[in-house]
Amino acid sequence: QVQLVESGGGLVQPGGSLRLSCAASGSAFRNYDMGWYRQAPGNQRELVARITSSTRTNYADSVKGRFTISRDNAKNTVYLQMNSLKPEDTAVYYCNTVLRGYWYWGQGTQVTVSS
Repeated sequence: QVQLVESGGGLVQPGGSLRLSCAASGSAFRNYDMGWYRQAPGNQRELVARITSSTRTNYADSVKGRFTISRDNAKNTVYLQMNSLKPEDTAVYYCNTVLRGYWYWGQGTQVTVSS
């Protein structure tokens, strides 16, 4: 079983930046592929960015060039650096990993981009 705890959300003006963190339990974190998803009101949950255990990354087209996913295996933590934020980035952001077919989620952290 894996526990995921997100932090770092908040209110930011358009054009601003935030860094989200996700701390994971377990000693095998370095072997996990990790992802960040988001869900805005009335919308389905969507993939924002993903990083594999070998640090390959991929991004949703809507965030390419603005967001960066990274990981620190020594701290069992994955990050999402979000720059040039737009109002349409407003959502609850969730950390995710899939192990043996089971999808693990954190509790989510709210990001609101508004002036």
